Amino acid sequence: MPTPHSPRLTFAIVAIGVCSYSLLQSVSVPTMPLIQAELETSQATASWILTAFLLSASVATPIIGRMGDSFGKRRMYVWSLAALTAGALLAAAAPSIEVMIGARVLQGLGGGTLPLAFAILRDELPKERVAGAIALTSSLLSMGFAAGIVLAGPVADTLGFRALFLLPALVAAGAAIGALKLVPESPVVTREAIPLLPAVLLAGWLVALLLGVSRAPAWGWTSPATIGLLGTAAVLVAAWIRVEWTVRQPLVDLRLMGRRGVWTANLVALLIGIAMYASFGFIPQLTQTPSSAGYGFGASVTVAGYMMLPTAITSFLCGLISARLADLIGMRRILVIGGLLTAVSLAMVAFVHDEPWQMCVAAGLSGFGTGLVFANLANAVVAAVPPEHTGVATGMNANIRTVGGTIGSAVMTSVVTAETLPSGYPAEQGYINGFGFLTVVALGAALAAMLIPLAPRKVTPAGREVTYAN
Repeated sequence: MPTPHSPRLTFAIVAIGVCSYSLLQSVSVPTMPLIQAELETSQATASWILTAFLLSASVATPIIGRMGDSFGKRRMYVWSLAALTAGALLAAAAPSIEVMIGARVLQGLGGGTLPLAFAILRDELPKERVAGAIALTSSLLSMGFAAGIVLAGPVADTLGFRALFLLPALVAAGAAIGALKLVPESPVVTREAIPLLPAVLLAGWLVALLLGVSRAPAWGWTSPATIGLLGTAAVLVAAWIRVEWTVRQPLVDLRLMGRRGVWTANLVALLIGIAMYASFGFIPQLTQTPSSAGYGFGASVTVAGYMMLPTAITSFLCGLISARLADLIGMRRILVIGGLLTAVSLAMVAFVHDEPWQMCVAAGLSGFGTGLVFANLANAVVAAVPPEHTGVATGMNANIRTVGGTIGSAVMTSVVTAETLPSGYPAEQGYINGFGFLTVVALGAALAAMLIPLAPRKVTPAGREVTYAN
C-alpha cells in the first residue's frame, strides 16, 4: 500500500489532474451544435466557448507556472485545480451562453496544472523515475484530448451535454483534495515576487494574437479588426521582450528561453501544436460529412468520436514506452520519429480517406506520432533548465503549443472552407489542401527536432547528476 507522500501516490494525483484539464479542452469541440441549441444562441456566439477557454489558458499557463516556481508548486497546483473545478461546475449549471463563456474562462485558469505537474514530478520523484513519469504525464495531454472527442458524443447522448463538464469537475476536485493532503510542498522555491509589467504585457500580446488569429476566419484575414489585433500583438510582444531583457527580475528569463535546448523544443511544440490540434478538430468534421458530398461517411458525432479512439489508445501506449525508447535510441531521435509518423498520418487523411478503416489507421498512426512527441517534449525542456525554472519553462512550452493549435485551426478553417458545395459542405479539395498543409508542418516539426541538442551530463559538487542543455 502506498504511504502518504509516496512517489507513486504523487504521480497518480498529478496524472489525474492533468487528465481532467485535458478532457475539458476537447469535450465541447464535437458537441458545439448541441450546446448552441440548448442555450439558444447563435453559432458565432457559441464559438466563444472555445475562444474564451483558449484566451484564459494562454495567459494563465506561463504565469501560474512562474508563480509555482516562486510560491510553491503544490499550492498553485491545488489553486489551478480549484479554478478548473469551479469553472466546470459553473458550466454544468450554466443557464445562458454568457454564464457558459464565463465558466470557460475559469476553466482556462486550470492551464497552470500542466507546468506545475511537471515541476512537482521533477522535485518529488526519485531522479531515475522522473523522465518516465513526465513522459507518461505528457502523453496524457494528447490522449486526453482525443478521449474527450471520443467520449463527448456518447455522454451527451445519454446524460446530456452538462455531464461533459460535471464528470471532469469531480475528477479535478478529487485531484485537488489529494494534492492538498498527500503531495508534499516542493523545497525548490525562489520566493521572488511576480513582476507586474511583464505579466501584463505577456497577457496583452497573447490575447491580441490569439483573438486575432482565432477570429480571422470569420472576420477575414485582411479585415481592420484582424489587422489591428495582430498589429497590436506585434507592438506588445516587442515591448514585452524589451522589458524582460531590462527588468531586474523578469517574469520569463529570455536568456533561459534562448538556450538551444529550450528554443528548439518550443519550435517543435509550435509546429506539432499546429498539426495536432487542427487535425483533431477537422477529422471528425470530415467523417461526419454525408457521402452525398462525394466524400465522408455521414457519421454521427458518436461514431466520428469512436473513429478517434485509436489515437487515444496509441497515445497512452507511447507514454508507457517512450522513456525506455529514449534511453535506447535518444530523445532527439524519438522526437524526429514522432514528427515523421504524424506527417504520415496526416498525409493519409489528405489522400487516402475513402474507407472508415483508413481513417482509423491514420488515427492510430497520429496517436503514435503525437504521443511520442508530447511524451518527450517536456523532458527536453526539463533537461535544459535548472529546477527553480521548471514551472515557467514548461509553462511557456505548453503555451506555445496552444498558440500553435490556434494558428493551425484558423488556417485550416480558411483553407477547408475556401470552396463550398451547393449543399453547404466544404469541397473535398479543401480537406486535401488543409491536411496537405498540416503534413508539411509535421515534417517541419521533425526537422526542428533534429536541432535539439544531446543534453550533456554534469555532476554537481554534491555528486548529483543533472542535465542542462544549452
